[in-house]
Amino acid sequence: MKIKTAAKINLALDVSGKLENGYHTIKSVFQTVGIYDEVSVELTAGNDEIIVNCVQPEQLSQTDSVPCGEKNIAFKAAKLFLESQGIKSGCRIDIKKSIPSQAGMGGGSSDAAAVLYCLNELTGAGLAKEKLSVLGKKLGADVPFFFTGGTAYVGGIGEEITPISDYSGRKLVVAKGVCGVSTAEAYGKIDALEAPEHPDADGLVQLIENAPDQAYTKFGNLFEEAVQLEEVAVIKKSMLECGALNAVMTGSGSAVFGLFNESSDTEKCAAELKKQGFFAEICETVKESFI
Repeated sequence: MKIKTAAKINLALDVSGKLENGYHTIKSVFQTVGIYDEVSVELTAGNDEIIVNCVQPEQLSQTDSVPCGEKNIAFKAAKLFLESQGIKSGCRIDIKKSIPSQAGMGGGSSDAAAVLYCLNELTGAGLAKEKLSVLGKKLGADVPFFFTGGTAYVGGIGEEITPISDYSGRKLVVAKGVCGVSTAEAYGKIDALEAPEHPDADGLVQLIENAPDQAYTKFGNLFEEAVQLEEVAVIKKSMLECGALNAVMTGSGSAVFGLFNESSDTEKCAAELKKQGFFAEICETVKESFI
């Protein structure tokens, strides 16, 4: 079974608190976007070996190499699913990467969700989306979102997912430099902030519901304030000079998305960023995680 699985961006991302177990709570608006990894899953009868093969474009592999084998979250997803369902089988997973890693775009989480989805179909297990989300939460906080996809308000540690009005079809440029940001490092910097300016995720939800063409005025990300990467500032400046309505870092970094009204501006922006040596991709906001 072969599917394409989408990246996500955070239209708004705020850290609202910290739990006793060390996890942080968030208020965020997640959105799937049309940059896809291609995931193929094949059951292998007669053995219980799980094999993961991952291919990356040269530009991505130079900056953030993705591990194969047991360290890949796709391996962990397959192992979790097969063991939880008592299925005595192995599988082969082939991943063709297009989503940058260490970018705040949920590439690994999206791959893990895709593996769970494919194995559920291939084995005939018939688990409902809610059950797949519960399994996904054991792999990572972002994984459950991909079983919802589209536009959603996300709270808690990422497990409270509420779909909101459709925000698909919006024109974007997504760009990333060579610097990656580890999530743990980023949260450490969040904790060190003094009197931070919090994004208004709740206000963004209201605009998406009632005045979607003005939603960009509420885009924001607390991690951008905490991490302060020079590459992020350079990319944002280029996007705004090319006509972006707003440009914001996504997740804990380090990719940046810019929202545009005109396709000609997205083309000009992507060309300019590529000329500067950045990964840059034109895409749109999309309704579904899997195609």
